[in-house]
Amino acid sequence: MFSVLSVSEQTPAAVWPEWLPGLFRDQEVQSQIGNRNSKVKTLEVPVIARLSAVVLLVVAAQASLAQNVVHYIATNANVKYLFATAEPVARLKSGDILDTNTLDCFGGALRKPGDTLSMVKGDNPLTGPFFVEGAEPGDTLAVKILDLQVDGDTGVGSFSPGFGALNGTHYTPVLEPPLTERVWFYHIDHAANTATFKAIDSDFSVKIPMHPFFGCIGVAPAEGEARSSIVPAEFGGNMDSPEASVGNTVYFPVNVKGGLFYIGDGHAAMGDGEIAGSAVEVPLKARVQLSVIKGRTIAWPQFENDDAIMTVGAYRPVDDAVRIAFTELVHWIHKDYGLSDLDAYELLSKVAKIHLNEIVDPNYVVVASIEKKYLPAKKK
Repeated sequence: MFSVLSVSEQTPAAVWPEWLPGLFRDQEVQSQIGNRNSKVKTLEVPVIARLSAVVLLVVAAQASLAQNVVHYIATNANVKYLFATAEPVARLKSGDILDTNTLDCFGGALRKPGDTLSMVKGDNPLTGPFFVEGAEPGDTLAVKILDLQVDGDTGVGSFSPGFGALNGTHYTPVLEPPLTERVWFYHIDHAANTATFKAIDSDFSVKIPMHPFFGCIGVAPAEGEARSSIVPAEFGGNMDSPEASVGNTVYFPVNVKGGLFYIGDGHAAMGDGEIAGSAVEVPLKARVQLSVIKGRTIAWPQFENDDAIMTVGAYRPVDDAVRIAFTELVHWIHKDYGLSDLDAYELLSKVAKIHLNEIVDPNYVVVASIEKKYLPAKKK
């Protein structure tokens, strides 16, 4: 069974408008120098009536600032393994906040030394989908990542034969025998914000700074497609992008009514490329805000924060992923910042950055970015 609860969280501090003291100015006490006499104007309206009006105004002001929060609990019994059109587990209005959790990519099956990948039910269990009212094909779904917390004291890394950047796979076969399966466990130190790598074949260990992010984040694909939770593509999916972290907003093309938003595959830390096929895999507690941008149409996922705009390319070979990411970035600069395509092309050639997120999934993922300090003011 799944659990859904929608509540309004009030802003705790009372909102006192600047004009509020004026309600009491009809009562004026003037002390006179040299004597203690004072004159008091008669109240035109009883004080009790004024106070009642104040209470009503403050309550109304607080209600206007109330933020609706939808709570949902994911378990192995209700997760999905496809990005697809499916019955939503909860509905949100544009602007609502979602408080939820995700399982690790193994569904919590690997808990101790000796556990094997054969115990895993499926890869990358997904929390969702979530229906956002008002989202229609052609719109953009904005997902502001407000908070991510590693949910537990242990992370997991693994190597699976046939999956990795430096070994034979189904699409890059080799004659050498496959490497053997391995599983590593990482102690999570929340106070120090680190995960500890411990070598299996020696006594070496080292602490790794944590940077929690969603490995999987996306929406239902277009044209009724159902895509595996290990695939990244135009709908988002298994992008393994450290950019899907607190402080960033992710934009997705809306392909179906309601968008149908999914998240999963929490990571505590990951190296560029994710070359052995896994990050420090962890469950997460998550808080995100979902908003619909009407009439803004995009073809691929985008990221944005206060300092930069970023675009995603996901395909094989990796040079095509790079082309997709940079073409989308040129289009974004032209549309929102007013530079011509050729001027944007030239500018990116001088100041752009590129991030190779992963080269192990069915499509490789690249994120291209430019800092906003190099751009004109955004068009209104």
